[in-house]
Amino acid sequence: MAPPNDPAKPLSSVLRTHAQQNHFDLSDGKLLVDGVPVLTDVPSNVSLTHFSSTRRSSDAPLPLLLRVDATASHGCFLGFAQDRPSDRLANSLGRFSDREFVSIFRFKTWWSTMWVGSSGSDLQMETQWVLLNVPEASSYVLIVPIVEGPFRSALHPGQDGHFSICAESGSARVTTSSFDAIAYVHVSDNPYNVMKEAYSAIRVHLNTFKLLEEKTVPPLVDKFGWCTWDAFYLTVDPTGVWHGVQDFVEGGVSPRFLIIDDGWQSINMDGQDPKEDAKNLKFRKYRAGSMLGPNAPSFDPKKPRMLINKGIEIEHAEKDRDKAIQSGVKDLAEFEARIAKLKKELDELFGGQENGENYGGAGGCGNCACKKEKYGFKAFTRDLREKFPGLDDIYVWHALCGAWGGVRPGSTHLKSKIVPAKLSPGLDGTMTDLAVVKIVEGGIGLVDPSQAGDFYDSMHSYLASVGITGVKVDVIHTLEYVSEDYGGRVELAKAYYKGLSDSLAKNFKGSGLISSMQQCNDFFFLGTRQISIGRVGDDFWFQDPNGDPMGVYWLQGVHMIHCAYNSMWMGQIIQPDWDMFQSDHLCAKFHAGSRAICGGPVYVSDSVGGHDFDLIKQLVFPDGTIPRCQHFALPTRDCLFKNPLFDNKTILKIWNFNKYGGVIGAFNCQGAGWDPKEQRIRGHSECYKPMSGTVHAADIEWDQTKGSTQMGTALEFAVYLGQADQLILTSPSSDPIDITIQPSCFEIFSFVPIMHLRPSSTKFAPIGLTNMFNCGGTIQDLEYPDFGANVKVKGRGVFLAYSSGAPKKCTVNGAEAAFGWSPKDGKLTVDLPWVEELDGVSTVDLVF
Repeated sequence: MAPPNDPAKPLSSVLRTHAQQNHFDLSDGKLLVDGVPVLTDVPSNVSLTHFSSTRRSSDAPLPLLLRVDATASHGCFLGFAQDRPSDRLANSLGRFSDREFVSIFRFKTWWSTMWVGSSGSDLQMETQWVLLNVPEASSYVLIVPIVEGPFRSALHPGQDGHFSICAESGSARVTTSSFDAIAYVHVSDNPYNVMKEAYSAIRVHLNTFKLLEEKTVPPLVDKFGWCTWDAFYLTVDPTGVWHGVQDFVEGGVSPRFLIIDDGWQSINMDGQDPKEDAKNLKFRKYRAGSMLGPNAPSFDPKKPRMLINKGIEIEHAEKDRDKAIQSGVKDLAEFEARIAKLKKELDELFGGQENGENYGGAGGCGNCACKKEKYGFKAFTRDLREKFPGLDDIYVWHALCGAWGGVRPGSTHLKSKIVPAKLSPGLDGTMTDLAVVKIVEGGIGLVDPSQAGDFYDSMHSYLASVGITGVKVDVIHTLEYVSEDYGGRVELAKAYYKGLSDSLAKNFKGSGLISSMQQCNDFFFLGTRQISIGRVGDDFWFQDPNGDPMGVYWLQGVHMIHCAYNSMWMGQIIQPDWDMFQSDHLCAKFHAGSRAICGGPVYVSDSVGGHDFDLIKQLVFPDGTIPRCQHFALPTRDCLFKNPLFDNKTILKIWNFNKYGGVIGAFNCQGAGWDPKEQRIRGHSECYKPMSGTVHAADIEWDQTKGSTQMGTALEFAVYLGQADQLILTSPSSDPIDITIQPSCFEIFSFVPIMHLRPSSTKFAPIGLTNMFNCGGTIQDLEYPDFGANVKVKGRGVFLAYSSGAPKKCTVNGAEAAFGWSPKDGKLTVDLPWVEELDGVSTVDLVF
């Protein structure tokens, strides 16, 4: 007999669907949930199929199958039929108006963000889900366009409250005229449960991806790291990387992982010899030991910025030329001369480094085995780990197709050809992207999908053999541009994602991959059987490259909104990664506050010498680990249907948990956002001002994890405001805490249940180390023996607890220790050391 989760065995033979009345009904042109109309004017060609009546096979684990079965009556599929087959079919799903919604839409090929409104016409192109508030039924209804056969779908706006679903194959040769299940609809009385339940049901239905709970995340999720991107961009080299890591170590913060971003690869352009390295790319020429000796090359930290600025000058000059062409200018000699002059200046800035003299020359004994050991990436990573033994992981960047332009035909054993890139009509309603323009101009050197497994294994097996432990994969959605001759975007994606997943399992312990530029639904539905972590925001921009009306400020809040709202759906499937930032940026503290409680890894992209170590040390322990939250951060309920970017009133609040308390971060992100008419993100300076709001214990969704549910039943909480250094008491019945947050500023509220110690009835709540942004994350263990409290705390600094009375005695690691106690507000403080032999964990015993 087949086991319950055998994909060969239909679920209907494993599970007995609960005999519950289905919550959805479609009749008389209305989609009803518990009798309440959610959509009206639904066309007669739209069909509804209840989830509980479908038959499917799935390899999902039995607990997940049982959970999905328990809420089967809460979900249904929508389909439609048309007269003529096509590779792109659009069909109205009806209309809604005067109903709050929050949605996620693609504003670029690879990036998604939040949008709110009140009717179907308010939706944006390429909407990937919409959550409707249905207070008449005390419910929330989620509509998710999904994948059916070789078609992928998205929602688009219509007129007079209507909206439509658009299904496209990406190939004129792949057509259909009908769908049975092209969208999934789910209802719950909890907006966070509706996400969990819906994506669990879709996972079981499609059987093409896995949920986060089914996978292992890479170890770097609990650590601090450095990414080279903003430090060097394409000018990254071994000397810069070495000095960058050394900078952190000397500053007292050792990175535990390193991401060598775009620029390390040996690439070349059309017309260049494919067997020659592009100049200025030096990792292949690194000689073992050249950075370890007394004559190691020095590094000029000013040089990367000079190179970057020169590159920006070239980009602006090229844009000026392109504008002149568009305006009809015929004589371009002056523009071309300026561009040529700037490029020559860029080459001169690089100097003679392409010859490799800084790394002892590119010669050697000529023996291949000798070169493999003494030169190149393996020699470099080995030297790095010898000098910096705490560096656990070294990742490198690559694009999904190899590099931005793919793989050059004839340059490898793989079959590749230049495929013209063509954007789908749905992307016409998204923001213009220079990277996309360049890809369309040049096409993609696409490896034949039959060799996708060989393609990735060839890259990854080499990287693993030279000491690389993982990859950051970018530019993921270029596949949809080049799918015409490969069975469409779904089939092409399946081949590539299978190859990527197989290689990840073989070469990088199954989890060593960060996915990026991947925020489209078909990646999540098709590409995440193995991938367990990915970016949930656009790139961190230290300034707007197109000109910034508000200095460096306006894009910073936008980044946080991307991350917080995308985590609602992406967090069901992958560990949300809130991306790097720069610790010396004007808004660095703003970013640091959000990273502290986001629940993911913390990493920066500082330039060499450009660090704020005092700030970093509020995020990172001396051993390079971080006090990470237990969950991934999500917006609070009172933010879900608001616009914290430019509604002139809403503070973004995100909630999360620590092991022994809950946390709310309140961030003033007002000042910018998506403009549907201009199809871009622009500044709203009129909103860049202080905002007021409230925070309450009920803002934390205590029931979302097993470990937090009991904490939510507390009768009283101690609340610590980290930025204000204020400790207050509150209860579920208390009035909300009033707050006012300045622009680009924040406050973190740590809520800790108050315990009554036996037998004295002293009220006590451990807050954690106040010198850390996520103070509650420093508490590792907590016990309440008679007459006291035993707290294990990781880190160095001032430990704070609320205590209604002064303890009689305090010991730290068995030795009596001094403490402070204030009868005014109950603040109990103890100084804690970092003891290396104890891995930085101090045991605090308090006797009352």
